[in-house]
Amino acid sequence: MSRAPSQPSEPAASRLARADSSPPVLFVLSAPSGAGKTTLCEQVLKTRPNLTRAITCTTRQARPGEREGVDYFFLEAGDFLKRVQAGNFLEHATVYGNSYGTLKSEVLAKLRSGRDVLLNIDVQGAAAIRAAAAEDPELRRALVTIFLAVPSLAVLEKRLRKRGQDSPAAIQKRLGVARQEHAQAKHFDYVIISSTVAEDLRRMEAVIDAEKMKQARVPLPVYE
Repeated sequence: MSRAPSQPSEPAASRLARADSSPPVLFVLSAPSGAGKTTLCEQVLKTRPNLTRAITCTTRQARPGEREGVDYFFLEAGDFLKRVQAGNFLEHATVYGNSYGTLKSEVLAKLRSGRDVLLNIDVQGAAAIRAAAAEDPELRRALVTIFLAVPSLAVLEKRLRKRGQDSPAAIQKRLGVARQEHAQAKHFDYVIISSTVAEDLRRMEAVIDAEKMKQARVPLPVYE
């Protein structure tokens, strides 16, 4: 198990580089299980060199091929709990007995280095990050939330069955949760109705481009 990074520091070189470009953006993507958000994240990370994912902390054991500090920060349960109690996480949850969380220091370090950051989290995690951003001007300026919706529960059920990871009972449970999550889409800045992988990527890139061109984020040239 490792120690996740502590509070971020920003080298002078990073500050100078950041001053010459548009401010970085924190993109939070949420969707019901099976909607395709993980695939969408993988695709957009390949097409956007300045976009990076925030590395999540977890208490579960590393799986074959997973690398510390690349796939996850692997923490002991006690260390994870201490960080929860210290308020280090922007969001955290326990899933099937293992804890997962996104460190505020991890996100801010990458934003301050001038990189756009992508978070792939559930609806509850997105709500927690919105709440944190309401209390933190730096996060509030950077945050953009996107909800990936499926056209219907029938489409989502078909995708879940095709994925082949869940029993029929588990699929019905996921569909019930998806109905509740779908109702939270109104709290997000953007909604993408999922279509094909290529079309979802095109729409996600359109969102990124729109945010990067917002007047508040574009450093206008100085005319002499």
